[in-house]
Amino acid sequence: MTADLTARVLDALSQSDDPLLSTDVFPSIPSTEIKSALDRLKSREMVMYEAIDKEEAILTAEAEGVAAHGSPEAKVFEAVSKAMEGLKITDLPKAVGQENANIGQGKALKAGWITKDKDLLRARAKSITDTSREQLQTIQYTRTYPDPKVLNDLRKRKLVKMQKVISYKFSKGTKFAKEFVKEETDLTADMLASGTWNTVRFKPYNFKSMGAPTMSGALHPLNKVRTEFRQIFFEMGFEEMPTNRYVETGFWNFDALFVPQQHPARDQQDTFFISDPPVADKPRPDPLATQHLPNGSLSEHSADDPPQLNYEQYWNDVKEVHQNGKYGSIGYRYPYSEDESLKLVLRTHTTAISTYMLYKLAANPRPARYFSIDRVFRNESVDATHLAEFHQVEGVIADYGLTLGGLIGFMEVFFAKMGIHKLRFKPAYNPYTEPSMEIFGFHEGLDKWVEIGNSGMFRPEMLEPMGLPKDMRVYGWGLSLERPTMIKYAVKNIRELLGHKVDLNFVESNPAVRLERD
Repeated sequence: MTADLTARVLDALSQSDDPLLSTDVFPSIPSTEIKSALDRLKSREMVMYEAIDKEEAILTAEAEGVAAHGSPEAKVFEAVSKAMEGLKITDLPKAVGQENANIGQGKALKAGWITKDKDLLRARAKSITDTSREQLQTIQYTRTYPDPKVLNDLRKRKLVKMQKVISYKFSKGTKFAKEFVKEETDLTADMLASGTWNTVRFKPYNFKSMGAPTMSGALHPLNKVRTEFRQIFFEMGFEEMPTNRYVETGFWNFDALFVPQQHPARDQQDTFFISDPPVADKPRPDPLATQHLPNGSLSEHSADDPPQLNYEQYWNDVKEVHQNGKYGSIGYRYPYSEDESLKLVLRTHTTAISTYMLYKLAANPRPARYFSIDRVFRNESVDATHLAEFHQVEGVIADYGLTLGGLIGFMEVFFAKMGIHKLRFKPAYNPYTEPSMEIFGFHEGLDKWVEIGNSGMFRPEMLEPMGLPKDMRVYGWGLSLERPTMIKYAVKNIRELLGHKVDLNFVESNPAVRLERD
């Protein structure tokens, strides 16, 4: 089809020295096919062309009927004029049709063509000019109308719609010829054998053309920043925790952290609960094939463990410290519900894993450093800065003789490795840390202080039921992965970073962003 149209373009140009318009020469051929033929000729400099975009007025199906048979008001006038004694209003639909009667009666009365006499319609004018019909006929033939106000009014009445039309103005090129000679793209063995290679015309190479993009995989911006965080933790001697359990029990997610069972975070408005199965087993050892122990810990299944991990005793001690108080604490003093503790939830923080790892550490208490970066879930309303799921970066340090001043000093070193040097600390409340601090960093781009994390020292009510020594202290802190990623990649809406609105072109085109590390 393109080859045939190419010949027709050359034939049309050979009969004229003036530029031609595609809509005049080829009115019924789609513009895409015309462009394809013109591009083919332009590549050989046989033609020159330019595209012309314009809007044309097109009649709707209703308007085409008006242009052919007259407007509703004209039909009403004609019917009333034929009735010598006047036409009953109730008989008008029979004469012109219900739709024409509904539309045309009011317009004819407003134009002064007819008048109403009780229940009769009488002709008032001797003759009329069907202006609407004439306007639509003009548009039908010219695809426009000289008065924009009339055209806009017809558009509001949905008699006319505007349509974008692309046409091409083309003329002879510097290498114009009446015949299009096919150019060969490859030198074949048959050409060499027959000698035709010396007479055929070869298509010249276009050394300026862009190569086809090679499809390849790309790391998500969150994964790139996550890799940077992991490297910082490894440089500081941390061990990565296993965080592949998205579903946790209320025991590990809340109770073992000394979060009271009446805490607002445990409401269905804040937490996703699992309906099937509704409850889990009590805490028990991992199967041998899936157990994960801190580096340097002894197997919890060995008879030589000093001490043995007694999950039943741990369960009872957590219950006791909540209900009646223990280890020097008065507890929360409320009836502890085992059913509430065994409910399954989508974990609201990775601290559930930190608690599990600290309990494993009780098998062989020693200084340790753990970290995790993984997904957590909150039952929150989604907006530009909040999602129902996000990534939490968490670090835990267990050692003897730790102090709050040491935590502040460590935070300054940790955040300095991310290029954040100005820090402030504000007292805060967490059920499982005391003292607790919110961490603020000065954002140079925003020129203000922004909250970047939360931290604290784990409470004895959380640590001592595990069997950890009384003089062992544990730092804990956390921040989101999304916030620093949004800052580094200039993303204003978190839904463009994570979820179904992520643009794959954004993922593929963004380079790795390095944290401003010292």
